[in-house]
Amino acid sequence: MKLTLFDLDGTLLPGDSDHAFGEWIIGLGWADRDSFQRGNDAFFADYQAGRLDIHAYVAFATAPLRERTAAELEAVSQGYIQQVVQPMVHPAALSLVRQHQEAGDLVALVTATNDFITRPIAGLFGIEHLLATELVRDQAGRVLGTIAGEPCFREGKIVRVQQWLAARGQHLADFERCTFYSDSTNDLPLLERVSHPVATNPGPALLHVAQDRHWPVLKLFT
Repeated sequence: MKLTLFDLDGTLLPGDSDHAFGEWIIGLGWADRDSFQRGNDAFFADYQAGRLDIHAYVAFATAPLRERTAAELEAVSQGYIQQVVQPMVHPAALSLVRQHQEAGDLVALVTATNDFITRPIAGLFGIEHLLATELVRDQAGRVLGTIAGEPCFREGKIVRVQQWLAARGQHLADFERCTFYSDSTNDLPLLERVSHPVATNPGPALLHVAQDRHWPVLKLFT
C-alpha cells in the first residue's frame, strides 16, 4: 500500500485559499476593508514567517461569518469557489493527483486552512479524504470562531494523519511508501515523518532544506 498526502495552498494551488477568502469577503462588504485587510495581511505574514497563532487567526478570520446562516455561508462559498478558486486550479496539479489515484494510492488533502473553505476545493481535485482545521459550529450550522480538536497545522498535521489512519485501522508504518507534497517549512514536521518528502513549489527556506537533505524538488507552476 502507498499513502500520498498533499498540502493545498502553494502546493496544489498557486496561491493561498485562506488569505484569498478574506479578500473575497471584503469585496462582499462583510468586513471593513481597511481594518480587516490589515489583519488578514498581518496573519498571512505570520504564517509565511512560521509564527502563526492559528487559534487567534481563526478567531479573526471567522468573525465576519459568525452571524451568517448556513445557507448564506453556502452561497458565499459557491461564489468564491467558482470565481476565485477554479481559475487557480492548474492542469499540472490535477494531473499529479490523478497519477497517484490511478496508481491505487490512498490520497488525502492535509491543510491548515479550515474545512469550510477547503471541503469544496478537495472536491475540485477529486480528493475524497480531507484533513483540515475543523471549525466549531452550532446546531444551526453557524460558525462560532473556534477550532474543533487538533488544528491541522505544523505538528498537528502528524496528529491528524495518525488519527485519520487509526480510524481506518491503519498506521503510517503499514505503508510501503508515504509521500507528502508541500511548499512550506510550516510542514517540516510531517515532511520529516514520511518516507518520501517532496518540496513542491517551495519557498526559499524549504528549498534550502530540500537541497541540504537531497529531497526531490517539484515545480508545478512557473
